[in-house]
Amino acid sequence: MYPVTEIESAVATLNEQVTVGYSVLGEVDHPDDLKINLDRVSHMIENMWMDGPNGCGKLKILPTPMGQLVKTMLESGVKLGVSSRGSGNVNEGSGQVSDFEIITVDIVSQPSAPNAYPTAIYEGLINMRGGHNVLEMAREASGDAKVQRYLKSEVLRLIKDLKA
Repeated sequence: MYPVTEIESAVATLNEQVTVGYSVLGEVDHPDDLKINLDRVSHMIENMWMDGPNGCGKLKILPTPMGQLVKTMLESGVKLGVSSRGSGNVNEGSGQVSDFEIITVDIVSQPSAPNAYPTAIYEGLINMRGGHNVLEMAREASGDAKVQRYLKSEVLRLIKDLKA
């Protein structure tokens, strides 16, 4: 059992590491230990926060071999989950975890938390009404301020739709 205060503390610590410029890298599947294996890295954590009793975050898929694997699966409609990898002390009597530290968050096929299936922004963009148009405009908007303003409003609409 993970008390909310332990999760809050671990999320705050990890987010502080990210904020000061530390790269928190994650892998596909959980390895057997806490070490980050660079040959298995698929993503980087950009931000973490609490939403009620849950730790939430934003991650960026990296153009590594494992990142390409994740990207291909997401584009193909595979529903991937996330799972924290960390350490702590488990009370033998109560099963409660103390001194919890999140080392990273990994991408997994079956997370232990029931709602740990994030929404991919790219997937949301492609599937939303007019999403392909927004993506195409993003590719062509580099030199046109008017197009950039319109694109910004469409991306903000996408984010609002994803939150709903």
